[in-house]
Amino acid sequence: MLAGAVKRSCPEHYHIVPLDLPDFDITDYNLVVTTLAQLRPDGIINCAAHTNVDACESERDRAEQVNTRGPANLARAAKLTNARLVHISTDFVFDGEKGLPYVEEDVVNPQSVYGRTKALGEQTILDSGLKEYFIVRTSWLYGPGGKNFVDTIIRLAKEKESIRVVSDQTGSPTYTEDLAQALWSLVSLHDTHYGIYHYANEGQCSWYEFAQEIIRQLRKKGDNLMVKDIIAIESKDYPQPAKRPAFSVLSKDKIKQATGITIPSWQVSLERYIRGNNQ
Repeated sequence: MLAGAVKRSCPEHYHIVPLDLPDFDITDYNLVVTTLAQLRPDGIINCAAHTNVDACESERDRAEQVNTRGPANLARAAKLTNARLVHISTDFVFDGEKGLPYVEEDVVNPQSVYGRTKALGEQTILDSGLKEYFIVRTSWLYGPGGKNFVDTIIRLAKEKESIRVVSDQTGSPTYTEDLAQALWSLVSLHDTHYGIYHYANEGQCSWYEFAQEIIRQLRKKGDNLMVKDIIAIESKDYPQPAKRPAFSVLSKDKIKQATGITIPSWQVSLERYIRGNNQ
């Protein structure tokens, strides 16, 4: 989902070599080093992750391999080949108890296997000795090419009269096309700006409010919907294997100051996605 957006938004002066399973596996250190030694890239953008949050709870070894060992392998290979590393991380590294937007320097305290393996993945990069890295935490990602909340609500709105959505988790939706543009903005920066960054679309909402806005925009677009009611429920009424942070809004001040980018509101970006979506 994100890698597709990165490829679509690649500036003309860059050439992308896409690598994916089964030919390239970030958990295989020897394969990673051999491949990157041959390619000698200027930069590596790691969009690979085990992102099924609930599955990670029962697939701990796989989550650790992909989300922790994978970034460690890429960082070591990047150091050996003098490449920059751009690594995508998540709001799930935080516990959601702060009540204010998280800044990059806030202490991580993940509450799930997914969050823990992603936090450890960040730490492996910090511990690798690699100087030229960007770790970009993001949240509530959606876009073409992958399973996501927006597509799920669009499908349910056409199939069901009533939809139940959690209302006590707050965050910021992120459109993959916007995140991809931000990643390219970071890649073009000079070496004084390496480090950890946060990116999401501007504004915040609950999953319930997100669903309401999706339905509103679908109706505005003229889609034929079956749904009549969107019902707000609490997390305890929709038990899931992995604990979610109750409040995971990310502060974007650092990336805006470093790159000068303007970040669209989540409602504006959602409208762009829905208008271009032919479901």
